[in-house]
Amino acid sequence: MIIGKIAKNGKKIKFNEKIICNNCGKQVPGGLKTGEAYFKTKSFKTELENFKKSYLCGICRDKKRIENKH
Repeated sequence: MIIGKIAKNGKKIKFNEKIICNNCGKQVPGGLKTGEAYFKTKSFKTELENFKKSYLCGICRDKKRIENKH
């Protein structure tokens, strides 16, 4: 999964971060990717924290979408 900004010709960094679904508690499999230059910025850390607070796994996200349609 890609998070943050990656410059057009910039290097990608793969990193592992424990991210858990806020609804069912499942942990996200695999790692995350971002741009090398963006990885060490304060805005990246803020974006990652906000992402962790609002993350829903695919199953929970789909359930929420279906509920919102009805």
